[in-house]
Amino acid sequence: MAEIKGFFFDQDGVIIDTEKDGHRVAFNKTFDHFGFDFQWSVDEYHQLLQVGGGKERMRHYLHTKGFGVEVSPEKEDQLIKDMHRYKTDTFIELIEGGELPLRPGVKRLMKEINEIGLVLAVCTTSNQRSANAVAGSMLKDIDFDFILAGDVVSRKKPDPEIYHLALEKSDLAPEECIVIEDSHNGVVAAKATGTHVVATTNFYTQDEDLSQADIIVTCLGDPDGEKGELKSEAADLDYNGVLIADRLLSYFSS
Repeated sequence: MAEIKGFFFDQDGVIIDTEKDGHRVAFNKTFDHFGFDFQWSVDEYHQLLQVGGGKERMRHYLHTKGFGVEVSPEKEDQLIKDMHRYKTDTFIELIEGGELPLRPGVKRLMKEINEIGLVLAVCTTSNQRSANAVAGSMLKDIDFDFILAGDVVSRKKPDPEIYHLALEKSDLAPEECIVIEDSHNGVVAAKATGTHVVATTNFYTQDEDLSQADIIVTCLGDPDGEKGELKSEAADLDYNGVLIADRLLSYFSS
């Protein structure tokens, strides 16, 4: 098999557990700010996560359930843009306020990747400002080769466009890359390009079909902190609750 030369990380749910207590909270603050009398519950937001992208999620909700008041077609696009801008500001405040900690093992694994000298990138459908805030504040001591986010692609996951773009930008072959994802849509998108995939589950994705992933764990794990649990068959993987970069290279290169 090919030598591993790069890692592509999704952001939301992988780097930080953003969805339930981050994006959902920011969306609800936005609805309140714009005068709409509804909120997205934890369970309802889980269903909405099947729609990739924040602007797309709000538009889907507007077209299926409505905002409680009539929104004319000619005002819809601007309203969605304004709401998403406010939501992004609110979400970034949560990040910069330290209210959304990194998931276990993320910074450790990224540092290992940096030390080995492999390509390291973030591939997310989250807003570019959100992605830059995470990388620039919570991961400021990590060297990223590039960050792909937001509207850099026209089609969101489960479409594989963002991972095709990452392969093109890194000039790597699919079999030379490991993608770290957390959701069914993300795993499907990555696998469609032929990359290796490690899935790390969270509150929203623990019951999703992640069977296409090569390895499924509950978290990446830290030697002196929270350990992960292996949720899939992974014969010959040297694993003790912590996914080590060198061991992943050996596993996927053998």
